[in-house]
Amino acid sequence: MQLTPAMQSFILHWGDMGTRWGVNRSVAQVHALLHLSPDPLTADEICDALELARSNVSTALKELTGLRLVKVSREIGDRRDRFTSIRDLFDLVNAVIEARREREFLPTLDALQQVALEADGDRTPPPVRARIIETLDMMQLFDRWYTDVSQLPRPVQLMVLKLGAKAAKLIGKGKKAKTSP
Repeated sequence: MQLTPAMQSFILHWGDMGTRWGVNRSVAQVHALLHLSPDPLTADEICDALELARSNVSTALKELTGLRLVKVSREIGDRRDRFTSIRDLFDLVNAVIEARREREFLPTLDALQQVALEADGDRTPPPVRARIIETLDMMQLFDRWYTDVSQLPRPVQLMVLKLGAKAAKLIGKGKKAKTSP
C-alpha cells in the first residue's frame, strides 16, 4: 500500500495520540493504517507500509485484536492472516470506550469500594470518609449512566447524543463566552 502525504500525516498523528491514550506508538500507527485501508492487510503489508519490524507489527496486531479493535480474516488458498479495523465508527468508539472501562474505570471503582470499607473501620476522619464516598458515588453514577445508555439501540443512543448537544446549547454551555472590550 502506497501512503499519500495525508495518510502519513493521519498515521503519524494517530501514533502521537496513542501515546497520550496509553497505547504504544506502533500499536496506534498500525491501527491508523488499518482504519484507513479500504482492504484488509497482511502483517507483511503493514510492515512495508509503516516501515516497522515484523515483531513490532505482530505485537501491535495481538494487542489490537485483544482490544477487539481489529478483526482477522483469511482467504481461501492463502495461509496468511489479513487484518482490518472495525469499519463502523460507532462500533469503533464503543469498543474503545468499553476496553478503557474494563482496563481503567472498573478497577478504580473496585479499589474505591475497598477504600470506603476500610475507611469505615479505621480512624479515617469523617470529612475524608465523606469525600471518599462522594467520589465513589459519582463514579458509580457515571458507570450506571454508561451501562444504561450502552444497552439502548443505536438510533436511541445517537438521539441521546444529539439531544445532549442541543441541551447544552439551550442551557448556554455550548455558546462561547462573550469577552469585554
